[in-house]
Amino acid sequence: MKIKFLGGAGTVTGSKTLIESNGVRILIDCGQFQGIKPLRELNWEPLPILPSTIDYVLLTHGHLDHCGWLPRLVNQGFEGKIYCTSPTAAIAKLILLDSAKIQEEEAERANKEHFSKHEKAEPLYNVDQAEKVFPLFRVVKQNDEVTLDAEISARFFNAGHIIGACSIALKLENKTLVFSGDIGRDDDVLMYAPVKPKKADYIFLESTYGNRIHPIEDVKLLLETYINNTFHNNGTIIIPSFAVERAQTIMYLLWQLKKENRIPDIPYIIDTPMGISVLDIFMNNKKWHKLSEEECVQMCRMFTMNSDYQETIATIYDKQSKVVIAASGMITGGRVLSYLERYISLPETTVIIVGYQAEGTRGRKLLEGATDIKIYGKYYQVLAKIQEIEGLSAHGDQKDLINWLSELENKPEKVFLVHGENQPADELRIKIQEKFGFDCCVPLIGQEFEL
Repeated sequence: MKIKFLGGAGTVTGSKTLIESNGVRILIDCGQFQGIKPLRELNWEPLPILPSTIDYVLLTHGHLDHCGWLPRLVNQGFEGKIYCTSPTAAIAKLILLDSAKIQEEEAERANKEHFSKHEKAEPLYNVDQAEKVFPLFRVVKQNDEVTLDAEISARFFNAGHIIGACSIALKLENKTLVFSGDIGRDDDVLMYAPVKPKKADYIFLESTYGNRIHPIEDVKLLLETYINNTFHNNGTIIIPSFAVERAQTIMYLLWQLKKENRIPDIPYIIDTPMGISVLDIFMNNKKWHKLSEEECVQMCRMFTMNSDYQETIATIYDKQSKVVIAASGMITGGRVLSYLERYISLPETTVIIVGYQAEGTRGRKLLEGATDIKIYGKYYQVLAKIQEIEGLSAHGDQKDLINWLSELENKPEKVFLVHGENQPADELRIKIQEKFGFDCCVPLIGQEFEL
């Protein structure tokens, strides 16, 4: 059996792990690279194997860094089955369509305004190519054993993180390989705690926050403070947010604060069409989260939901104080850029960062104190207040990741630490070896192992 790391190694994006066994090829996740340019350029490179030779893709969840390269895979010849849970299939469809539209729009804008270095800017994939992925989805239920091939089966079990997210136990050649996907937190506001594996011969564990412990902070108090301070300065609050789960978590917390009369009576706006669509997925998949239908309905009543871009323009030029939740979460694209073009240079603005920011993203640059940021080829001075709330992360921290290993009934032959930058992954490796004595490895992109 061979394992090859085609992405999500040494970085938190581009997750792709290839397994080859007795002539069968399985790809765990098929994510898009984000962040620094050398990583983004990898999205344009062909895989080291022909996509037509891959038999199955197993998706842990629907975030872009786990499913966003599927249109390229299909366009280059993949015709196999893509297994995932029902919410993951629904979310992946939304995210792929949204990604394709953004790429088409940005390529068109780059060509019109001549800020691309290429003679003609092209999208990584278009809407038609994204839609060709959808017929290949095969929905699986939590904890059901799914037979992929002779003597190869997979079981999906809850990982927390976002709605539909699962870890995957893959059985083949009398071995059990467990792929964590992204692990959520034990005390998440909306998601249930991740299920811990009981048996694994090889583990592929995410390490996004492998060197961090989330601070114990009162998230509602921080939101209340930032919103009220900005309101008293006649400013606008912009919350760049992942459209899936994070936007809904922030909505829930703001709804709670409003019910408690702790934040002002100003417009609260969701400006992410995908985030609005995800609310329907929440309503249709109640077993996957803690909210009741009535809570979903009441929460949504508090917010103005912008679907049409003309509504976005009207909101941007509305001078009153407001709270805007807009995608994308790492400020790599989407409608949040339109807001920041107007508001990032106003000192009365507050930008609240509420999720992981990959290396090279605008969000990471803002957290690191950038004095200007580039949007659509132009530089804007950063005069807005940049605040971070770490307590809203949907990723488990170092303690959560170590705890996820705590119920194993056997000692795995090896633990591969993936989906993390090198330093966090290496610090997690040391902690796991000290606590459990497991053999740990931090693989590099392109590295291959025989098991």
